[in-house]
Amino acid sequence: MTDGRFISLEGGEGTGKSTQARALAKALEKHGLVVRLTREPGGTPGAEIIRELLLTGGQDKWDMRTEALLFAAARAEHCGKLIRPALARGEWVICDRFIDSSRAYQSVDGELGDSEILALHQVGSKGLMPDRTFILDLPEAVASRRAAARDRGDSDRIGGRDSDYHQAVMAKFRQFAADEPERIHLVDASQSVEAITDMLLQNLEAMMS
Repeated sequence: MTDGRFISLEGGEGTGKSTQARALAKALEKHGLVVRLTREPGGTPGAEIIRELLLTGGQDKWDMRTEALLFAAARAEHCGKLIRPALARGEWVICDRFIDSSRAYQSVDGELGDSEILALHQVGSKGLMPDRTFILDLPEAVASRRAAARDRGDSDRIGGRDSDYHQAVMAKFRQFAADEPERIHLVDASQSVEAITDMLLQNLEAMMS
């Protein structure tokens, strides 16, 4: 049995990551692949408990270092209990957010650098990286409208941060795509759901052969 493949979907709030993760999982299953769809923070019972701690409450609930440590702890549990075992069984893992979200969201205020976040990832999750990462990209105004329609005034404590924060996060994602073009691909998320899914599949064709 060969190892599976690990695909992550990234981007800001309202860019359609969850929709595409579900659509891509269904499309890959039609190609005869065994697919595990998961998300971060979360994915396992322990990591889902940490998700609740992270996403509920006021903006001052955690400082950025504590937040980064909690994300790293949730990810360590997720990798150890779900992602690595699934890959070892030859499954494809499709994850709605992974390490690149921590790199973007927890570094924008300058409290933590990218190298520190990656060091936490090395300790907690043994440095596991996706085989391919798709960043869904939308203008901030469009993404904000979509997120507001989705949340209906009830965004979580990270999604509810101000526009400047989310613009800075998206700038980080775009920089990651420029810096790591072999792994990370920037996707125009203004296209139809079907067109985006088709593009993702085409990009993954070589991995499926």
